[in-house]
Amino acid sequence: MIISASTDYRKAAEKTLPPFLFHYIDGGAYAEHTLKRNVSDLSEIELKQLVLRDMSNISTETQLWDDTLSMPVVLAPVGLTGMYAKRGEVQAAKAAAKRGIPFTMSSVSICPIEEVTPQIDRPMWFQLYVLKDRGFMKNVLERAKANGVKTLVFTVDLPTPGARYRDAHSGMSGPNANLRRMIQAFTHPTWAWNVGVQGKPHDLGNISKYFGSPIGLEDYIGWLTKNFDQSISWKDLEWIREFWDGPLIIKGILDPDDARDAVKFGADGIVVSNHGGRQLDGVLSSARALPPIADAVKDDLKILVDSGIRTGLDVVRMIALGADSVMIGRAYAYALAAGGQSAVENLLTLFEKEMRVAMTLTGANSIQDITNKILV
Repeated sequence: MIISASTDYRKAAEKTLPPFLFHYIDGGAYAEHTLKRNVSDLSEIELKQLVLRDMSNISTETQLWDDTLSMPVVLAPVGLTGMYAKRGEVQAAKAAAKRGIPFTMSSVSICPIEEVTPQIDRPMWFQLYVLKDRGFMKNVLERAKANGVKTLVFTVDLPTPGARYRDAHSGMSGPNANLRRMIQAFTHPTWAWNVGVQGKPHDLGNISKYFGSPIGLEDYIGWLTKNFDQSISWKDLEWIREFWDGPLIIKGILDPDDARDAVKFGADGIVVSNHGGRQLDGVLSSARALPPIADAVKDDLKILVDSGIRTGLDVVRMIALGADSVMIGRAYAYALAAGGQSAVENLLTLFEKEMRVAMTLTGANSIQDITNKILV
């Protein structure tokens, strides 16, 4: 199919992927109201068009700590990325590195840290959940540090899994899930060959490294569910702050008071996020949550935001609302499924082009010029 817009990749991914994987990445929690509002609330942010401002020297470059990014976009952690394309984490990381932005590996990735880092020429970021198995947490942090990871993204909005009803309908979980996934693979031969056959092994690389034996999809769901820690509090993160000497980002902030607590804790950054609408349906969209959080802590740490960002225009909107950078998950996962590394590179090219158009027509020559003054 013809790809002319960054949003075209969703339809391309739906054609390529078996339903259990497409709906796993595409779906949200409960009735998916927050999932929808993430997109609709952001699309309703109106920009002020300004003309005759000499826009001949636009730059999308920005700085996050000691890293220069070609644009304020980071590939977010996406679990099971290696099931969307052959060795998907490697392909996504290469695309990000080629376009001059960071890739964030999920702790529940298919490829282990050690497979990805030698294949890119810039440090990747790493994401970790708060789990009861502190041995795994310590092991994976030590391995990340040993492999040149400098930036840690700590996800705190998953003390328990959200109710993702699509998964039971699609075959990701529920009755006869294994059989249903096998039938779906047979009816999606391109995916079955590229990923199912050529993309092995399909175990959870980082968890398998810890246990010393392959941990497959069924084992992963059971282990993860058993290890979610509902007792977690800020004091439980202190050992991580002491151990990790690079930037530490807290992901899953939706309230200004939690953002202030992150500052007190010593976080270097936060991600304003509702987990892409996959956890608690009915919470604020990221676009609505961001402005009061930015008002509260903008001068104290870096503010990133995810959920609902599908285009370069959305990036400009989020920066104007107070973010320093955005993270994209679904947008790049769709592209990865549709065409691997080259499609992710093209997606990022489209994002940059869309950003440049928006910046030209709002009078913003640089990322620093994108403020709430360009909002109506």
